Amino acid sequence: MSERPTNTPAASREVGTPAKVSLRAERSNPAPRARRGLLRRFAPRNDGWRGWRWIRTTAIVSAVLVVAALGSLVAYAVSLGPLPLDEARQTSVTVVDRHGKLLRAYAMADGRWRLPVDASTEVDPRYLKLLFAYEDKRFWSHHGVDPLAVGRAALQLVTQGRIVSGGSTITMQLARLMEPRRQRSLSAKLRQMVRAVELEHRLSKQQILDLYLALAPYGGNLEGIRAASIAYFGKEPKRLTLAESALLVALPQSPEHRRLDRHPDVAREARDRVLARMVEDGVVSAEDAAQARAVPVLRQRKPMPILAPHSADQAVIADKDAPLIRLTLDAGLQRALETLARDRAAALGPDISIGIVAVDNANGDVLAHVGSADYFDDRRAGQVDMVRAVRSPGSTLKPFIYGLAFEDGFVHPESLIDDRPVRYGAYAPENFDMTFQGTVPVRKALQLSLNVPAIELLDRVGAARLASRLKQAGTELVLPKDEAPGLAMGLGGVGIKLIDLVQLYSGLPRLGSVLPLREIASSGNDKRETLRLMDQVAAWQVGSVLLGTPPPENAVRNQIAFKTGTSYGYRDAWSVGFDGRMTIGVWVGRPDGAPVPGMIGRVAAAPVLFDAFARSGHLRAPLPKAPRGTLVASNARLPLPLRRFRPAGDLVRTGDDKALRIQFPLNGSRIDAVSEASVGALPVKVAGGVLPMTVMVNGLSVGEIDGRRQRLIAPPGPGFVRLTVMDAVGAADTVVVRIQ
Repeated sequence: MSERPTNTPAASREVGTPAKVSLRAERSNPAPRARRGLLRRFAPRNDGWRGWRWIRTTAIVSAVLVVAALGSLVAYAVSLGPLPLDEARQTSVTVVDRHGKLLRAYAMADGRWRLPVDASTEVDPRYLKLLFAYEDKRFWSHHGVDPLAVGRAALQLVTQGRIVSGGSTITMQLARLMEPRRQRSLSAKLRQMVRAVELEHRLSKQQILDLYLALAPYGGNLEGIRAASIAYFGKEPKRLTLAESALLVALPQSPEHRRLDRHPDVAREARDRVLARMVEDGVVSAEDAAQARAVPVLRQRKPMPILAPHSADQAVIADKDAPLIRLTLDAGLQRALETLARDRAAALGPDISIGIVAVDNANGDVLAHVGSADYFDDRRAGQVDMVRAVRSPGSTLKPFIYGLAFEDGFVHPESLIDDRPVRYGAYAPENFDMTFQGTVPVRKALQLSLNVPAIELLDRVGAARLASRLKQAGTELVLPKDEAPGLAMGLGGVGIKLIDLVQLYSGLPRLGSVLPLREIASSGNDKRETLRLMDQVAAWQVGSVLLGTPPPENAVRNQIAFKTGTSYGYRDAWSVGFDGRMTIGVWVGRPDGAPVPGMIGRVAAAPVLFDAFARSGHLRAPLPKAPRGTLVASNARLPLPLRRFRPAGDLVRTGDDKALRIQFPLNGSRIDAVSEASVGALPVKVAGGVLPMTVMVNGLSVGEIDGRRQRLIAPPGPGFVRLTVMDAVGAADTVVVRIQ
């Protein structure tokens, strides 16, 4: 029997075969067929046209999605407002020395310590190496967000169910510090990412790092690595040990929980974890890490440095808006002299304070300014700056009297001068020891600080001229109200500041030219001009004389030119000295002006001066050589007029002639114009001299002395009057009186 032919495939003739089942399923569920149609429509094929259309469509869709995402991010960034950079850049006001070392910092208004820092020059490179390795390995290459770090953190969160390592970059952490948020959420993280990208666009990498190192929290009110390094280790972050670096890397992760002054054990554990990870990453050797782990973490916090507090206070007042103020001081010398003042004051008594100023002769920079023995000692009035307090100078103005006398040419250091009792009206100067030395060389008179020779020279120079010359050199003497300069100023009858006195003395090693002192370093051109104190020869002669002053006990002679002084009533003890490089002034006394019996400059102040030079750390520099034209000779080889000093008109004569002398009015006296001029004239009487004699008032002739050696002159009016009488052989005598 033949079989019936058929066109049906053999596989489909059997009931329940897979082909039939598949066909029925496809007919009952059209979705797979639709998907295949969609795939056929968009899938790339070998014909070229359809494949290109699929690629183009995919690119367009992707671009639209990217643009939409970027637009959303831009809109989100705009909604955040501007970056708070101005607030983030605010720091504590800091005062540094001439080398950039911190002298004093002032806490911010809210009590935080936030010190500016330059990571490139002020931070230990090893700390930076640990910081990048621990916090942000690709800091220098990413643009604010590190995709690899974010992906790793997300994967760890998904696989382990907790945060193993954060994905925040240093830039993101800076964004969080600039805009702190308490909650930790995806929206907060997104905000940090947007801000980080914005920061990278606005700032350089170095600026971002500097700002982060200034804002990072370290517990309490400490912000920034510099504040933390100073508070915890007592030093700048320039030279940190490995243990210190690891600790400072660990603290910002949980600053309050790891505070050294509260939780040192927790801080140590965090430090050790940083070291362990650095060993795993090959950043630190196992041996170095072991040594660092052996370093204990102490429960301590050191106070912020307060050097030169008086200078710092004055500088901040002078420039209130400056975040950084650079002074001319030297931190090392300042610290040494502050210690010296504190130790010496403690030895002198509980109420004694000390002021010290050290100046660079070459440029007038103040190298040290010690305003008191202890800034925080209330009993010593430590916050009163005795460097700028007006006090009586005692005998410290005498060198300038002698300098003007040398300049005028009527006396020489080897001239002889009489130290004998003398009276100027009602004023009769006496020496400190109530004795007189007789005839002595001018050099010795200044070195022994004899009072009578100094007053005799001042009488010849003129008190008003001395005051005018000192003012010309930048020093304003303080006189009692309605008082004019008089002879008493030669023994301390005026007021002066220690800083001004040191400025005057610094002009002597500069051969008579004074450069105004400065404590705040100028950022531009220094426009200070030199001021004239006296001529070069006179300044050198004064310095030469003071160099031979007998030093305090156990001190070396002929190395420091110095002068001491003691004010009336033992209220102020002074000593000012100089060599070729530096001038130092010392004041000792009670800030309240109370007397300290027995306190004199030579005993109380001079030893402090010599000790200050010894602690300055520099070798003694010689004084300048004698200028051209300086007369260096013994008394016997001096010209006859210079061999012995005599007051004006006191000439050497033969026979019975006597020196011309004005007997009335007395030099320095006050004359009541009403009583003396009631007859319309003021009598002038002289003794000695050779007739005829001419009377001059303020340089103008008013007539001749009669045979009775007197003359009546018309009072020229209230004020100071200079009366001069000159005889026939040229001898003259002059007095200055005040008509009132």
